[in-house]
Amino acid sequence: MTGVLRIAIIASARFPIREPFAGGLESHTWYLARALRRRGHELTVFAAPGSDPGLGVDLLPVDTVALSAAARADASMRPEWWMAEHHAYLRLMLDLAERPDRFDVVHNNSLHHLPVALAPLLSTPVVTTLHTPPTPWLESAIRARPDNGVVFVAVSAHTAAAWRPLVPDALVIRNGIDLDEWSPGPGGGPLVWTGRITPEKGTHLALDAARHADRPLLVAGPIADTGYWRSEVEPRLDGRIRYVGHLGRRELRDLVAAASAVLVTPCWDEPYGLVVAEALACGTPVAGFAIGALPELVDDTCGRLVPPGDVAALAAVIPETTALPRSAARRRAERDWAHPRMVDEYVRLYEQVAA
Repeated sequence: MTGVLRIAIIASARFPIREPFAGGLESHTWYLARALRRRGHELTVFAAPGSDPGLGVDLLPVDTVALSAAARADASMRPEWWMAEHHAYLRLMLDLAERPDRFDVVHNNSLHHLPVALAPLLSTPVVTTLHTPPTPWLESAIRARPDNGVVFVAVSAHTAAAWRPLVPDALVIRNGIDLDEWSPGPGGGPLVWTGRITPEKGTHLALDAARHADRPLLVAGPIADTGYWRSEVEPRLDGRIRYVGHLGRRELRDLVAAASAVLVTPCWDEPYGLVVAEALACGTPVAGFAIGALPELVDDTCGRLVPPGDVAALAAVIPETTALPRSAARRRAERDWAHPRMVDEYVRLYEQVAA
């Protein structure tokens, strides 16, 4: 099949697909949807309320489920947000099953298990991108029907390997970035840490490393865990280590492009690391932990990686990281993460499964 495709993208039901992005998943979905629409494909994005209407959004019905008092009193009752997400994805998959001719392909770009568990109900082919390490709900959905017909994609070789016991044939399509928007800047400014402010992203470790290295640091991103922010991040802020807010992509690009280096400090099995690709596209080298997929993204030409959690080692490599040539960082991004290349790979896959 060639030509115009009718594509459904199932996105996050928890966070809107709009700026400022809640995280890398929402950013990736926005850029992919925008690129597909610009190429002339017929696109519908099933996403949370408040998403960018320019993407061609069909809002997921994420609202309070009308449950009886008896159901709400039951010991198995889950939190409201969990039930709302569950109900939204359940309704969506049943609706898609009832309208088999609406789309040529359904791309599940969410983290929820129901689009995988209910994929066998659809006659439309389903592609699912694995954005995280294995999770219990998604593993359960795959184990229930290993022959579910879903074509799986992983965002890194590391993530593909983590899922291999259950998904042996996952394709690897690395997340791309818009190299025109994430353009080189002057550098030389304070260190920068950017991302969701949560324990698994290790924001506090970046602050400790900057202080240990006696370097100023600017922190940008959504405060996704207020308890962690109050106990581990906010007390570490001072005149030289500052929080600058949750920024839109242009403001964030300017911040990253002016940085002398970006610190990346995950405390979990990082499945990709979009902030790394964005930093390198801006010509800004990276200092971080060698965990998850980060060693796939960072080599000695564009950054330095140290053992996970080793704040002293991270602080020690900051001077040599900031001395790396910014042109080498940009070349690394141009070689591996050009957004059109990623979109090409997805379109080829859509055409194959839809044929």
